[in-house]
Amino acid sequence: MAQNGFYDALIPQRDFAGLARAERFTPVPDGWVVGATDIVNSTAQIAAGRYKLVNTVGASVISAMLNALSGRAFPFVFGGDGASFAVPAEDEATARRTLAGLRRWVSEEFAIDLRAAIVPVADIRAAGYDLRVARHAASDGVDYAMFAGGGMAWAETRMKAGDYAIAPAPGADPPDLTGLSCRWSNIAARNGTILSLLVLPGRDAEGFSDTVERLLALTAKLRRGGHPVPEDGPAPRFSSPGLTIEAHVSRGRRPLWLRRIGVLASTLLAWGLFRTGLRANGFDPAHYRAAVGRNTDFRKFDDGLKMTLDCDLPTRDRLLGLLRAAQAAGHVRFGLHEQQEAMVTCIVPSVRREDHVHFVDGADGGYAVAASRIKAEPTGR
Repeated sequence: MAQNGFYDALIPQRDFAGLARAERFTPVPDGWVVGATDIVNSTAQIAAGRYKLVNTVGASVISAMLNALSGRAFPFVFGGDGASFAVPAEDEATARRTLAGLRRWVSEEFAIDLRAAIVPVADIRAAGYDLRVARHAASDGVDYAMFAGGGMAWAETRMKAGDYAIAPAPGADPPDLTGLSCRWSNIAARNGTILSLLVLPGRDAEGFSDTVERLLALTAKLRRGGHPVPEDGPAPRFSSPGLTIEAHVSRGRRPLWLRRIGVLASTLLAWGLFRTGLRANGFDPAHYRAAVGRNTDFRKFDDGLKMTLDCDLPTRDRLLGLLRAAQAAGHVRFGLHEQQEAMVTCIVPSVRREDHVHFVDGADGGYAVAASRIKAEPTGR
């Protein structure tokens, strides 16, 4: 099988809980490379109230790669303040060029330092780790890559140490971020609180799998399994900060003020369609909103379990009790952050298709804060 056909050949799996088991994942070929990114000192950006921008920059990595590869499927995962992906050797040059240009653009457009690295999968295995992947079907229209084996985490650690670094490209053109959107307003918790939860393997792989299965059994009792986006999609309200960020993202070399007018005009048109339910040029607003609810990545495996949950307080307490006991037994390490809202960042190649993807995170630091608590506060809160 050609390397670039490896991911296409993987069959998307519906059973998310089954992905707690290592045998559900397939090794990524040695000839592939991993792209890893994150924002330097994202803590300061969060403290300054710029987490929506942090999420957008993280998602821009995926958007830029999707466009650079002409929409061809490849495995990626969104992490809040960054993103990671894997591509075959024949796409390595494209990945390097895309990340180098993106680093330059993010710095000039937002004064943010986006770290980036390209790490050979062979080096991951030589270091004693693995990179395995599965596809989880979130809906009939969208599936997301799930990663296991410790390889993504190792690549991120090496990137933060300065290894395998991709330098910013001098004089690079703005990246093609067609489809990247951040217009939705934040989504308030309906059950009590929005939990951003990261659960990493401890010393015992079997203990980790058992803990994850018990966690998922608990969250299955929540409405929609804790999905933070309503079944009929987000309410038709739009974020003023999101509109400004989208103007930056989509302006290319045009003046920012001119692009702001264009984004505002298209947003007002969309708002009118969502409010009235009228269809236009093949766009069905009610169907699109419901697809947002179906297509969102509210839970994922990325060398551990990540979930953004709309959770009631008694269930939160039971989750914490389970996690603390599992951590004391050496089965897991975890970090948790609570907030009152979730946010959604979108990549929408076309509003008339079903394959638009939506990344959800807590709106007040989300995964980035939860990750920091794995180091700073072993008990999770």
